[in-house]
Amino acid sequence: MSAVLEGKRIAFLATDGVEEVEYTRPRQAVIDAGGTVELVSIKSGEIQAMEHMDKSKTYPVDKVVGDASEQEYDALVLPGGVANPDFLRADPDAVRFVRSFFDAHKPVAAICHGPWTLVEAGVVDGRTLTSWPSLRTDLANAGATWVDEEVYVDNGLVTSRNPDDLPAFCEKMVETIAEGPHVRQHA
Repeated sequence: MSAVLEGKRIAFLATDGVEEVEYTRPRQAVIDAGGTVELVSIKSGEIQAMEHMDKSKTYPVDKVVGDASEQEYDALVLPGGVANPDFLRADPDAVRFVRSFFDAHKPVAAICHGPWTLVEAGVVDGRTLTSWPSLRTDLANAGATWVDEEVYVDNGLVTSRNPDDLPAFCEKMVETIAEGPHVRQHA
């Protein structure tokens, strides 16, 4: 893969319960494209990844979200997992961090249950996106249009449904981050 993300720094916001493959595959795609990745979390130390409902590996946290600023990064990625986004959406610093990327018109990518945090940040009203099917009602109640597609891009917001969609998700995520800020990206 070419170095289309060279010089770009991407925050991956995740905590315990993150679906491992939804963290590791997009992370590797960013690295393969020449970007730098930092794992931002609601706690310091390590986070526990999951493979479906079973514990998998742990990953070291680079920065606690309360100490992080969107200004340090070119884009944000929100991996899924059932517990991970539920913990994130209950953390005011995580919600503020997510919203700040939309306020700055920076690319954001979310997969599976990741859009739950977008709902809490109040950034889906008027947007079209996809997710794990059980989020459909939550997204519609927050003003979004939900579609059943492997990947959907809406003005700098890249979303996918599940791990089977990772090839398309990673491709569109890298492409959208490489494009830089999207003027129509908004909160």
